[in-house]
Amino acid sequence: MTNKSSLLIATLTLALLSACTTTPNQAPVVERTPTAPQPKPVTPSEEAQKERDERGLYTVKKGDTLIRIALEHGQSYRDIATWNNLANPDDIKVDQVLRVQPPDSAAVQTAAVVMPPSDTKAPPAAPVPRKTGPKGEKRPYTDATLAELQKADGVTPERTEVALVKPASLPPPAAPALPPLGADEEKLSWMWPADGKVVASFDEGKNKGVDIAGRAGQQVVAAGAGKVMYAGSGIRGYGNLVIVKHSNSLLSAYAHNRSILVKEGQTVNKGQAIAEMGDSDADSVKLHFEIRQQGKPVDPSKFLPNR
Repeated sequence: MTNKSSLLIATLTLALLSACTTTPNQAPVVERTPTAPQPKPVTPSEEAQKERDERGLYTVKKGDTLIRIALEHGQSYRDIATWNNLANPDDIKVDQVLRVQPPDSAAVQTAAVVMPPSDTKAPPAAPVPRKTGPKGEKRPYTDATLAELQKADGVTPERTEVALVKPASLPPPAAPALPPLGADEEKLSWMWPADGKVVASFDEGKNKGVDIAGRAGQQVVAAGAGKVMYAGSGIRGYGNLVIVKHSNSLLSAYAHNRSILVKEGQTVNKGQAIAEMGDSDADSVKLHFEIRQQGKPVDPSKFLPNR
Protein backbone atom coordinates (compact mmCIF):
# COMPACT_ATOMS: atom_id res chain seq x y z
CA MET A 1 0.00 0.00 0.00
CA THR A 2 1.41 3.38 -1.01
CA ASN A 3 1.85 6.37 1.33
CA LYS A 4 -0.85 8.27 -0.58
CA SER A 5 -3.42 5.50 0.02
CA SER A 6 -2.56 5.30 3.72
CA LEU A 7 -3.04 9.06 4.08
CA LEU A 8 -6.47 8.90 2.39
CA ILE A 9 -7.67 6.05 4.67
CA ALA A 10 -6.52 7.92 7.77
CA THR A 11 -8.35 11.07 6.70
CA LEU A 12 -11.63 9.20 6.11
CA THR A 13 -11.36 7.45 9.49
CA LEU A 14 -10.91 10.76 11.31
CA ALA A 15 -13.92 12.27 9.50
CA LEU A 16 -16.17 9.38 10.53
CA LEU A 17 -15.07 9.56 14.17
CA SER A 18 -15.70 13.30 14.22
CA ALA A 19 -19.24 12.84 12.83
CA CYS A 20 -20.10 10.23 15.49
CA THR A 21 -18.98 12.38 18.43
CA THR A 22 -20.65 15.65 17.27
CA THR A 23 -23.95 16.53 19.02
CA PRO A 24 -26.78 16.66 16.43
CA ASN A 25 -28.41 20.02 15.91
CA GLN A 26 -31.99 20.57 17.00
CA ALA A 27 -34.51 19.99 14.26
CA PRO A 28 -35.26 23.24 12.45
CA VAL A 29 -38.48 25.01 13.29
CA VAL A 30 -40.80 25.40 10.35
CA GLU A 31 -42.97 28.46 10.71
CA ARG A 32 -46.38 28.03 9.21
CA THR A 33 -48.68 30.98 8.90
CA PRO A 34 -52.22 29.86 9.74
CA THR A 35 -54.59 30.27 6.87
CA ALA A 36 -57.14 32.94 7.66
CA PRO A 37 -60.75 31.69 7.44
CA GLN A 38 -62.33 32.75 4.22
CA PRO A 39 -65.30 35.10 4.75
CA LYS A 40 -68.65 33.89 3.57
CA PRO A 41 -69.05 35.14 0.02
CA VAL A 42 -71.75 37.74 -0.45
CA THR A 43 -73.95 37.00 -3.40
CA PRO A 44 -74.72 39.81 -5.85
CA SER A 45 -78.40 39.71 -4.83
CA GLU A 46 -77.56 40.11 -1.11
CA GLU A 47 -75.20 43.00 -1.84
CA ALA A 48 -77.80 44.66 -4.05
CA GLN A 49 -80.49 44.29 -1.36
CA LYS A 50 -78.16 45.81 1.26
CA GLU A 51 -77.55 48.82 -0.97
CA ARG A 52 -81.28 49.17 -1.60
CA ASP A 53 -82.08 49.04 2.12
CA GLU A 54 -79.60 51.87 2.73
CA ARG A 55 -81.33 53.90 0.02
CA GLY A 56 -84.85 53.31 1.39
CA LEU A 57 -85.76 50.60 -1.14
CA TYR A 58 -87.10 47.07 -0.66
CA THR A 59 -87.21 44.06 -2.97
CA VAL A 60 -90.49 42.13 -2.80
CA LYS A 61 -90.16 38.49 -1.69
CA LYS A 62 -92.50 35.56 -2.08
CA GLY A 63 -95.45 35.83 0.32
CA ASP A 64 -95.11 39.59 0.83
CA THR A 65 -98.10 41.89 0.86
CA LEU A 66 -97.91 45.66 0.70
CA ILE A 67 -99.53 45.92 4.13
CA ARG A 68 -96.91 43.64 5.75
CA ILE A 69 -94.10 45.52 4.01
CA ALA A 70 -95.56 48.77 5.35
CA LEU A 71 -95.76 47.37 8.89
CA GLU A 72 -92.16 46.13 8.79
CA HIS A 73 -90.97 49.58 7.73
CA GLY A 74 -93.27 51.65 9.94
CA GLN A 75 -95.11 53.25 7.04
CA SER A 76 -98.65 53.51 5.73
CA TYR A 77 -99.30 51.13 2.86
CA ARG A 78 -101.13 53.95 1.11
CA ASP A 79 -98.01 56.12 1.25
CA ILE A 80 -95.89 53.31 -0.18
CA ALA A 81 -98.45 52.84 -2.96
CA THR A 82 -98.25 56.57 -3.72
CA TRP A 83 -94.43 56.67 -3.68
CA ASN A 84 -94.36 53.78 -6.17
CA ASN A 85 -97.31 54.87 -8.35
CA LEU A 86 -99.23 51.67 -7.59
CA ALA A 87 -102.79 51.89 -8.86
CA ASN A 88 -103.67 48.64 -7.06
CA PRO A 89 -101.92 48.07 -3.68
CA ASP A 90 -102.56 44.33 -4.01
CA ASP A 91 -100.70 44.14 -7.33
CA ILE A 92 -97.04 43.67 -6.39
CA LYS A 93 -94.68 41.07 -7.82
CA VAL A 94 -91.72 39.08 -6.54
CA ASP A 95 -88.39 40.89 -7.15
CA GLN A 96 -90.19 44.20 -7.64
CA VAL A 97 -88.24 47.06 -6.03
CA LEU A 98 -90.34 49.39 -3.91
CA ARG A 99 -89.54 52.66 -2.21
CA VAL A 100 -90.36 52.30 1.50
CA GLN A 101 -89.10 55.69 2.70
CA PRO A 102 -90.26 59.14 1.61
CA PRO A 103 -88.41 60.16 -1.56
CA ASP A 104 -86.89 63.24 0.11
CA SER A 105 -85.47 61.18 3.01
CA ALA A 106 -83.22 58.90 0.93
CA ALA A 107 -79.59 59.89 1.21
CA VAL A 108 -76.44 58.25 -0.02
CA GLN A 109 -73.67 58.34 2.56
CA THR A 110 -70.07 58.52 1.40
CA ALA A 111 -66.94 58.12 3.46
CA ALA A 112 -64.22 60.76 3.23
CA VAL A 113 -60.74 59.44 2.47
CA VAL A 114 -57.91 61.55 3.93
CA MET A 115 -54.77 61.50 1.78
CA PRO A 116 -51.34 62.79 2.86
CA PRO A 117 -50.09 66.03 1.20
CA SER A 118 -48.74 65.38 -2.27
CA ASP A 119 -45.47 67.22 -1.58
CA THR A 120 -44.66 65.15 1.49
CA LYS A 121 -42.76 61.96 0.89
CA ALA A 122 -42.79 59.29 3.54
CA PRO A 123 -39.33 58.03 4.53
CA PRO A 124 -38.49 54.61 3.20
CA ALA A 125 -39.39 51.82 5.57
CA ALA A 126 -36.45 50.24 7.34
CA PRO A 127 -35.84 46.63 6.40
CA VAL A 128 -37.18 44.20 8.95
CA PRO A 129 -34.46 41.85 10.16
CA ARG A 130 -35.29 38.24 9.56
CA LYS A 131 -35.01 35.96 12.55
CA THR A 132 -33.05 32.81 12.03
CA GLY A 133 -33.43 31.17 15.45
CA PRO A 134 -36.37 29.22 16.84
CA LYS A 135 -39.50 31.31 17.18
CA GLY A 136 -42.68 30.72 19.16
CA GLU A 137 -45.98 30.75 17.35
CA LYS A 138 -49.61 30.88 18.47
CA ARG A 139 -52.23 29.07 16.47
CA PRO A 140 -55.90 28.34 17.14
CA TYR A 141 -56.39 24.91 18.69
CA THR A 142 -57.97 22.34 16.43
CA ASP A 143 -57.49 18.59 16.03
CA ALA A 144 -56.23 19.22 12.51
CA THR A 145 -53.58 21.67 13.76
CA LEU A 146 -52.35 19.22 16.39
CA ALA A 147 -52.12 16.36 13.88
CA GLU A 148 -50.28 18.62 11.42
CA LEU A 149 -47.68 19.61 13.99
CA GLN A 150 -47.12 16.02 15.07
CA LYS A 151 -46.57 14.71 11.56
CA ALA A 152 -45.02 17.58 9.58
CA ASP A 153 -41.35 17.00 8.81
CA GLY A 154 -40.96 14.74 11.86
CA VAL A 155 -40.93 17.78 14.17
CA THR A 156 -42.97 17.44 17.36
CA PRO A 157 -44.93 20.29 18.96
CA GLU A 158 -42.62 20.29 22.01
CA ARG A 159 -39.52 20.95 19.96
CA THR A 160 -41.08 23.60 17.73
CA GLU A 161 -42.25 25.61 20.74
CA VAL A 162 -45.68 26.11 19.22
CA ALA A 163 -48.46 27.09 21.66
CA LEU A 164 -51.89 25.76 20.86
CA VAL A 165 -54.41 28.35 21.96
CA LYS A 166 -58.05 27.43 22.49
CA PRO A 167 -60.18 30.32 21.24
CA ALA A 168 -62.51 31.88 23.77
CA SER A 169 -66.19 31.64 23.00
CA LEU A 170 -67.42 34.90 21.52
CA PRO A 171 -70.82 36.39 22.34
CA PRO A 172 -73.31 36.61 19.48
CA PRO A 173 -73.26 39.95 17.64
CA ALA A 174 -75.63 42.49 19.11
CA ALA A 175 -78.51 43.76 17.05
CA PRO A 176 -78.01 47.30 15.77
CA ALA A 177 -79.39 49.82 18.28
CA LEU A 178 -82.35 51.95 17.30
CA PRO A 179 -81.87 55.72 17.42
CA PRO A 180 -83.12 57.46 20.59
CA LEU A 181 -86.67 58.77 20.69
CA GLY A 182 -87.27 62.43 20.00
CA ALA A 183 -88.29 64.85 22.75
CA ASP A 184 -91.95 64.78 21.64
CA GLU A 185 -91.96 60.98 21.55
CA GLU A 186 -90.55 60.78 25.07
CA LYS A 187 -93.54 62.82 26.26
CA LEU A 188 -96.14 60.49 24.69
CA SER A 189 -98.58 59.09 27.26
CA TRP A 190 -99.38 55.35 27.13
CA MET A 191 -101.86 52.97 28.74
CA TRP A 192 -102.59 49.27 28.52
CA PRO A 193 -104.86 48.50 25.53
CA ALA A 194 -106.98 45.92 27.41
CA ASP A 195 -107.63 44.42 30.82
CA GLY A 196 -106.54 40.84 31.34
CA LYS A 197 -103.67 38.52 32.12
CA VAL A 198 -100.51 38.70 30.03
CA VAL A 199 -100.16 35.15 28.68
CA ALA A 200 -97.14 35.78 26.45
CA SER A 201 -94.42 38.39 26.95
CA PHE A 202 -92.22 40.10 24.40
CA ASP A 203 -89.45 37.83 23.14
CA GLU A 204 -87.38 39.23 20.30
CA GLY A 205 -87.47 36.83 17.38
CA LYS A 206 -90.34 34.74 18.81
CA ASN A 207 -93.08 37.06 20.04
CA LYS A 208 -93.04 40.58 18.65
CA GLY A 209 -95.32 41.95 21.36
CA VAL A 210 -97.44 40.86 24.31
CA ASP A 211 -100.57 38.67 24.35
CA ILE A 212 -103.39 39.63 26.71
CA ALA A 213 -106.10 37.06 27.44
CA GLY A 214 -109.72 38.16 27.70
CA ARG A 215 -113.28 37.42 26.68
CA ALA A 216 -114.90 37.74 23.28
CA GLY A 217 -116.25 41.24 22.69
CA GLN A 218 -114.11 42.81 25.41
CA GLN A 219 -113.14 46.41 24.67
CA VAL A 220 -109.77 47.15 23.07
CA VAL A 221 -108.61 50.76 23.38
CA ALA A 222 -105.89 52.85 21.79
CA ALA A 223 -102.76 52.72 23.95
CA GLY A 224 -101.93 56.29 22.94
CA ALA A 225 -103.25 59.16 20.86
CA GLY A 226 -102.64 58.92 17.14
CA LYS A 227 -104.04 58.26 13.68
CA VAL A 228 -105.37 54.94 12.39
CA MET A 229 -102.94 53.84 9.72
CA TYR A 230 -104.61 50.51 8.93
CA ALA A 231 -107.83 48.69 9.77
CA GLY A 232 -108.43 45.33 8.14
CA SER A 233 -107.32 41.72 7.81
CA GLY A 234 -104.63 41.88 5.15
CA ILE A 235 -101.73 40.40 7.12
CA ARG A 236 -101.76 36.65 7.66
CA GLY A 237 -101.37 35.67 11.29
CA TYR A 238 -102.83 38.90 12.68
CA GLY A 239 -106.52 38.46 11.94
CA ASN A 240 -108.58 41.64 12.21
CA LEU A 241 -105.87 44.22 12.79
CA VAL A 242 -105.73 47.89 13.74
CA ILE A 243 -102.52 49.91 13.43
CA VAL A 244 -102.23 53.36 15.01
CA LYS A 245 -99.39 55.74 14.20
CA HIS A 246 -98.34 57.93 17.13
CA SER A 247 -95.32 59.77 15.67
CA ASN A 248 -92.94 59.61 12.74
CA SER A 249 -91.24 56.54 14.21
CA LEU A 250 -93.72 54.95 16.66
CA LEU A 251 -96.82 52.89 15.93
CA SER A 252 -98.92 50.33 17.81
CA ALA A 253 -100.70 47.25 16.47
CA TYR A 254 -103.80 45.43 17.84
CA ALA A 255 -104.43 41.95 16.42
CA HIS A 256 -106.97 39.04 16.55
CA ASN A 257 -109.97 41.31 17.07
CA ARG A 258 -113.55 40.12 16.62
CA SER A 259 -114.55 43.43 15.11
CA ILE A 260 -112.99 46.78 14.28
CA LEU A 261 -114.62 50.03 15.42
CA VAL A 262 -112.47 52.62 13.58
CA LYS A 263 -111.58 53.47 10.00
CA GLU A 264 -108.31 54.27 8.27
CA GLY A 265 -107.32 57.92 8.56
CA GLN A 266 -109.36 58.43 11.72
CA THR A 267 -107.73 60.30 14.61
CA VAL A 268 -108.10 58.53 17.97
CA ASN A 269 -107.48 59.57 21.55
CA LYS A 270 -105.67 57.60 24.23
CA GLY A 271 -108.19 55.17 25.78
CA GLN A 272 -110.68 55.39 22.90
CA ALA A 273 -112.30 52.08 21.93
CA ILE A 274 -110.97 50.91 18.59
CA ALA A 275 -111.93 47.21 18.47
CA GLU A 276 -113.53 44.25 20.25
CA MET A 277 -111.32 41.38 21.41
CA GLY A 278 -111.66 38.10 19.54
CA ASP A 279 -109.81 35.08 18.18
CA SER A 280 -109.47 35.90 14.47
CA ASP A 281 -106.46 33.99 13.12
CA ALA A 282 -105.67 32.80 16.67
CA ASP A 283 -106.23 29.67 18.79
CA SER A 284 -107.91 31.53 21.66
CA VAL A 285 -109.53 34.83 22.53
CA LYS A 286 -106.73 37.33 23.13
CA LEU A 287 -105.26 40.63 22.08
CA HIS A 288 -101.82 40.59 20.49
CA PHE A 289 -100.34 44.05 21.06
CA GLU A 290 -97.17 45.45 19.52
CA ILE A 291 -95.24 48.72 19.65
CA ARG A 292 -92.86 49.32 16.76
CA GLN A 293 -90.12 51.91 16.36
CA GLN A 294 -89.21 52.59 12.75
CA GLY A 295 -90.95 49.32 11.90
CA LYS A 296 -88.89 47.23 14.35
CA PRO A 297 -90.75 45.52 17.24
CA VAL A 298 -89.73 46.84 20.68
CA ASP A 299 -90.67 45.66 24.16
CA PRO A 300 -94.04 47.29 25.05
CA SER A 301 -93.17 47.12 28.76
CA LYS A 302 -90.67 49.93 28.16
CA PHE A 303 -93.57 52.22 27.24
CA LEU A 304 -96.59 50.94 29.18
CA PRO A 305 -97.12 51.85 32.85
CA ASN A 306 -96.68 49.22 35.57
CA ARG A 307 -99.79 47.18 36.39
